[in-house]
Amino acid sequence: MAAKTGFVTLDEQERKLIAEDLMICNESEGMCIAGVLGGLHSGVTDSTTSIFLESAYFSPASIRKSAQHHQIKTDASFRFERGTDPNLTVYALKRAALLIKEIAGGEISSSIVDVYPEPIKDFEVPVKKKNIDRLIGKKLPEDEIKQILTDLDIKIVNEDKEAFTAIVPPYRVDVQRESDVIEEILRIHGFDNVALPDTVGSAFLAEFPVIDANRQQQKVSSFLTGNGFYEIMTNSLTKPEYADLVSSIDSNENVKILNKLSEDLGVLRQSLIFSGLEIVAHNANRRQKDMKLFEFGKQYKLKNTKYAEEMHLGLWMTGLADYENWASSKQPVTFHDLAGPVNSIFAKMNIDGISISPSINPIFQFGLNIEKNNKVMCEYGKVNQAVAKKLGVKQEIFYADFNWDLFLSQTNDNIVVERASRFPEVRRDLSLVIDINVQFKDILDITRKAERKLIKKVDVFDLYEGENLGKDKKSYSIKFILEDKEKTLTDKVIDKTMNRLIRVFESDLGALIRQ
Repeated sequence: MAAKTGFVTLDEQERKLIAEDLMICNESEGMCIAGVLGGLHSGVTDSTTSIFLESAYFSPASIRKSAQHHQIKTDASFRFERGTDPNLTVYALKRAALLIKEIAGGEISSSIVDVYPEPIKDFEVPVKKKNIDRLIGKKLPEDEIKQILTDLDIKIVNEDKEAFTAIVPPYRVDVQRESDVIEEILRIHGFDNVALPDTVGSAFLAEFPVIDANRQQQKVSSFLTGNGFYEIMTNSLTKPEYADLVSSIDSNENVKILNKLSEDLGVLRQSLIFSGLEIVAHNANRRQKDMKLFEFGKQYKLKNTKYAEEMHLGLWMTGLADYENWASSKQPVTFHDLAGPVNSIFAKMNIDGISISPSINPIFQFGLNIEKNNKVMCEYGKVNQAVAKKLGVKQEIFYADFNWDLFLSQTNDNIVVERASRFPEVRRDLSLVIDINVQFKDILDITRKAERKLIKKVDVFDLYEGENLGKDKKSYSIKFILEDKEKTLTDKVIDKTMNRLIRVFESDLGALIRQ
């Protein structure tokens, strides 16, 4: 029948046929989708008096394709798509006719017509005897091997001292390779009858990487769970339309599933964020609104006809920052609540030399990128409310995305221990009035460039924006921690260092120093 032809099946649903559908038809119309489901008008009713029995063998691939396309799962498709015995059709037909005659009082009114133009041949599987001993792990008597195969309807031909050919009947669709034949021998012999050797040897030693990915993942997982996070594991299959929600994801790079179970599971995910948002929405709808979640999972893309996959780590935080209790007031999760564990993970993995820049990813309403060697290792921030609402999340949510593969390549397991300084630290504060577009990263970069030896730490402890500062201005209050590991710092050295920083801030940033 032609593609796109309507056909009403037994469940009273009209389905549009595809060119690959195999149909069983009478002289004028289709009667059923072969091996899947019968047609509405070919079904048996209480008034049926005449029945035409048809028994056939169908290609498993064809039945599987039709069942998947029409989203039909029946007993027939379950069996046919896994393979049946092509030589059983006549016997099955006779058995069905005799049961109708015996139970329903039917009368057989015609002879059998058998159309089998190209009989399916037995499978011929070459087997080497040494491989039987190697895969099983012990040497079995040849008489036992022959008896087992004979009892399984598998014939042995072309036998010599080293090998033989196993002739496997067509109904054994699961036995088509040498390893399958050996598995059958072992299955009947008994797994428990193969004793473990006293010593275990190997002809191959696995590589032991400098950075053990599993150990590093366990380290970070333990850290996160110890800080109140729950690990989730979500399906890598997701909805194709998620790629259209943000411009940073290209729907043309979706990895499509050929035999998809449903439209909701049609592609492999390009980002962990959407599967995490689904979990948040599911729990929030059940009054579980305070969540700290993390997941290690892979992301997939189609790039220039080649498939690429990357391991990522995702963090989600929403609701209250801490569980409600009598000792603290309700405080919703903020950007800095997410920044804490993000920075701690970098510190725990001993990654230095990083830089920070604003994120332009439209997934975020605002956020930051953490980079090293001009490669983004992590981006985190507040999820765009429009994106969150598309997945049913109505409350604010913060998300961090680590490129775990890149993260591991920069991890440093070498811990350097040094003696604590015998000389005290010194703190100095500066208040800078700067342009509103100047970032803390700019101040940090200028500070490190101007003074590398004595500046130990730089941090912001206050931010102010107001009309009295002027239009498009803001004020940063910054603390500088100075330390010399070789001697005690004097006021003269400290003042000289701070004055040099002030001059650089004024010249490079146009900063006004508030005394």
